[in-house]
Amino acid sequence: MLRIRALLAIAWLLLAATTPAHAQNVLDELGDDRTSQLHALAVFAPADVRRAAMAEIVQSGDPSAIATLILALRYRQEGQVDTIHAFQALSGSDAEIWFDTMLWQERHPEVVPHPSYRLIKLALFERIDPAFLRFLGGARGRPENLDIRLEEIVWGGVKVDGIPALDNPTLVAADSEEAGYLLDDDLVFGVEINGDARAYPLRILGWHEMVNDVIGGVPVALAYCTLCGAGILYETAVEGRTAPFVFGSSGFLYRSNKLMFDRQTDSLWNQFTGEPVSGPLRGSGIALQIHPVAIASWIDWHRANPTTRVLARDTGYRRNYEPGVVYRDYFASPDLMFPAVTEAESGLAPKDHVFGIRTAGGAKAWPLAAFATEPVINDSVGFEQVVLVGDAANRTVRAYHRDGRSFAATGDPGVLRDDAGDWRIGEAELSGPDGARLPRIAGHVAYWFAWNSYLGDGSAVYGVSD
Repeated sequence: MLRIRALLAIAWLLLAATTPAHAQNVLDELGDDRTSQLHALAVFAPADVRRAAMAEIVQSGDPSAIATLILALRYRQEGQVDTIHAFQALSGSDAEIWFDTMLWQERHPEVVPHPSYRLIKLALFERIDPAFLRFLGGARGRPENLDIRLEEIVWGGVKVDGIPALDNPTLVAADSEEAGYLLDDDLVFGVEINGDARAYPLRILGWHEMVNDVIGGVPVALAYCTLCGAGILYETAVEGRTAPFVFGSSGFLYRSNKLMFDRQTDSLWNQFTGEPVSGPLRGSGIALQIHPVAIASWIDWHRANPTTRVLARDTGYRRNYEPGVVYRDYFASPDLMFPAVTEAESGLAPKDHVFGIRTAGGAKAWPLAAFATEPVINDSVGFEQVVLVGDAANRTVRAYHRDGRSFAATGDPGVLRDDAGDWRIGEAELSGPDGARLPRIAGHVAYWFAWNSYLGDGSAVYGVSD
């Protein structure tokens, strides 16, 4: 390991030739600290030098190197066996692939990476896309400036805006020729605000994952994480800010969930919570308001909302929008594409669909399978009494306040009944006898692993924790 700094400089120039200025800056930041240099060599050096560096790291017994070894497993294909052995020696884990080492890392937040980890990871990210440093470069990537662990932020396989958002997209009338591309059983995200009904087909949204739009005069973002099966409708106007937020896809993931970013400040946001986790908006207290959205078959949505408009197939992008194309293999598989720890005691599989509601008083998830036998569920979440109307086959669930009433299904899918009489199911509310109204409650569908990753013990589960 003689001339370690010279070896590191050569390795860096070979592997980071496209960004020599930044490579030199990183070398300068690493300085003459031997541990930092060994960690960098374990990622960037040729195989024989990497092997020697890892041997010295293992001999030190320092667990702060584990996160760096996990990086090497992801980004260096040669020498995988040596890297796994080094990881196992320091962690005590029997994990043998990158996916499982990431699960170990998520379960062990007490193991803090060495300070050089940030520099090494950002150098790798910059080689993929220099624009990534907009979100994590400089002070933004320091652990004290992040609300999530840097070691759990992973590259999702695309560059910044590699999954292009649809901004104020063209919509067409449901009965128009332009809407003829839709099949009756195509699933759509259905939204209605202030009488303005919209349909956004999942077979198109899967390619874009973000719509910035104005519905019924309300600026919104429909953030769709295909990996976690969740389409969440956020209001993007925030009190105290002069303009609504406009969002894009950063190319990063956290626990197999997309990190979106706002174009005004380049802050990263957790798609699942609607809160900024890095950048100028971190710690601002901003939490985007969630609006109701329903997944439904096109025929059901159109029947219930005859004046709806629907996303035009001509989006301005060349994608294969045919049914069953986007993420076909992932949706058909029980496996995750990226690592996320999931509670096993629930009895739910990681990719079982649930419908979740979060309130100030608590959170709860209802497995969609429950609606196959109970299409109407009278229940509570936190301090709220709710009634849920669901169709497991189409992933359609709507939730409403029930104020102590108990509802039952009728022969009409658009009508519920209680002791007072019939109630019409609407997108904004239940409308009942004598002008009574019960407003809708915002919730959304997601894969169980995603709901569990973010809510964990903070959420009840229907049929499990009741």
